[in-house]
Amino acid sequence: MTTGTDRPPDAHRWRPGDHILWRYRANGGVGFHICRPVTVVRDTSELLAVWMAPGTDCVRPELADGTAIHLEPLATRYTKPRITVRTQWLGTGVLKLARPDEPWSVWLFWERGWRFKNWYVNLEEPRSRWSGGVDSEDHFLDIAVYPDHSWEWRDEDEFAQAQQAGLLDAEQAARIREAGGRAVRLIRDWGPPFSENWASWRPDPRWRVPLLPPDWANSPQGWDRSAPAMAPSPEAPMAPSTEVPSLPRHPRAS
Repeated sequence: MTTGTDRPPDAHRWRPGDHILWRYRANGGVGFHICRPVTVVRDTSELLAVWMAPGTDCVRPELADGTAIHLEPLATRYTKPRITVRTQWLGTGVLKLARPDEPWSVWLFWERGWRFKNWYVNLEEPRSRWSGGVDSEDHFLDIAVYPDHSWEWRDEDEFAQAQQAGLLDAEQAARIREAGGRAVRLIRDWGPPFSENWASWRPDPRWRVPLLPPDWANSPQGWDRSAPAMAPSPEAPMAPSTEVPSLPRHPRAS
């Protein structure tokens, strides 16, 4: 088992086609509130690339009263009680690219028919690796990047509200802003992965959609790779998804 870093020895690398979990810890809370089963595209010392296929069963947060997070007024979005629900990713698939130790991952989105739409720089904690996947914590602030090389900040209002709600202190906020500045310099220089040909990538048609395991929320030490998938539990009811990845809404849904 490999933990604590996303730069493992070569012996612990995943192979193309392996299924892993991409999880996010709850901001200011305990445990995980987002879990997405994904298929490994590439895993090297320089890059982890994974594919989240359409129709993937995922876990996302919603308010305890059943309200979707993005429909709640910003003033109370981070103060009302939350639960996690099982849902299904209904939009086109998402390719996620993460370089070791960088405090962001870059997501690629396509329209129907594989017309490339945009990149999305998701500011987050550098991912920690374990035998079943990678774990991180979302940092609210993000950057949308378009094929004409233009870009824009996203979710600055949520970033400010998260600070007001006590989910980020001043030091954390400054560190996230600094990371965002580094990402912007990378975009302006049109460095990798924007300069690479990932927009032309396509998943292997033989790949099957990964299953969401019943122990998706366990700690790395308590996760059982051999456990079969099962029906949704009462603690994680299946719900209709609103996670169609189209801007201007953030696909994070957190």
